[in-house]
Amino acid sequence: MTACVLAYSGGLDTSVILGWLIERGYDVHAVYVDLGQPCEDREAILQKARDIGAASARILDVQNELCRDFAFPVLSWQAKYETVYLLGTSIARPLITKVCLEVAHEVGARAYAHGATGKGNDQCRFQLAADALDPTIEVIAPWRLEEFRKQFPGRTEMIAYCQERNIPVKATTAKPYSSDENCLHISYEAGKLEELDVNGLELVDFQMTVAPQAAPDTVEPVTIAFESGVPRQVDGESLSPIEIVKRLNEIGGRNGIGRIDMVENRFVGMKSRGVYEAPGMTLLYEARMQIEQLTLNRDLLHLRDRLAPEVAEAVYYGFWYSPKLDALMAFIRQAQQPVTGEVTLGLYKGNMLVQRRSSPWSLYDEGIATMEGGGSYNQTDAEGFLRIQGLPLRVQATRQKTWS
Repeated sequence: MTACVLAYSGGLDTSVILGWLIERGYDVHAVYVDLGQPCEDREAILQKARDIGAASARILDVQNELCRDFAFPVLSWQAKYETVYLLGTSIARPLITKVCLEVAHEVGARAYAHGATGKGNDQCRFQLAADALDPTIEVIAPWRLEEFRKQFPGRTEMIAYCQERNIPVKATTAKPYSSDENCLHISYEAGKLEELDVNGLELVDFQMTVAPQAAPDTVEPVTIAFESGVPRQVDGESLSPIEIVKRLNEIGGRNGIGRIDMVENRFVGMKSRGVYEAPGMTLLYEARMQIEQLTLNRDLLHLRDRLAPEVAEAVYYGFWYSPKLDALMAFIRQAQQPVTGEVTLGLYKGNMLVQRRSSPWSLYDEGIATMEGGGSYNQTDAEGFLRIQGLPLRVQATRQKTWS
């Protein structure tokens, strides 16, 4: 039999694909990559894989690696796809592929299967990561095979397949939307979310956050500390990367932080609608921005902001293992060296209010910035500054006679 490694989540798609691959003669090794999925029974998922017929089923915990080596570098860029999406799914896919290929090498498998559809972004992320890490591995994407699509034209048929074989799945015909979970966020798409006149924030059964309307009626402060751009502490307690994210998920989640509903441009060309919740990462993005405002030189900060969409796009499209992103990550490691300090945010019904911020490397000088009299800034100097800045404008206006 041909050995194959399957990136197995235990959800509807990969449960069906596991059975489908076995029926076609593959010796399937199911790999559940533990990314801190907050709402899943891991042992039950492994047992389900074994019950379906997997040759082996294992859990590999890479939660800390996900936060430290993938999410936090993207955070350093303040990278958001199309200004709002924090890339929680995009960040995880290259790590899943890396882990699965390591297992493939261990068990002698020459094929790697995933459950991403032929319409979405994840197929690109899985495929491009595999191509970069080991181009000799065959990537099996059942949703891109006509044979598979004929048998499963939609999620209704997949749910029926599981029911016939007593395979337990969370998706139902009543709420058949697809979700992707990890410690960074949960995404929701498909089903009634494809109808733009449906309120997605009311339809989805959110699992990490309460609705802002249901959050406490009092402001909850949270203090986050950074060292050279890397989150280190929450409320004065030093924590590991995954502990920081999970702690902030709890704090942000109970205050209704981090829900979005957006229509985005997929890499394959279509627009799609997605609903996301990312309480902890939303807090980290906001807190880090406050420290950056204190510590980063204007020109460097503006350059970072101009390049951030390039990073977000590369991560979203699936080019994590690429020379371009390698170079950009090297840049941000240097640029973030002074981003040290702490900020206290007041959380109130989905809002993040800055209460205080400080940094030993702060470039803010009250003596220079003060609007009161005196200080070390000589306003007379601005006369010459503006005469020089305005020189080309005056010359052009003189030639064109733009005044009446």
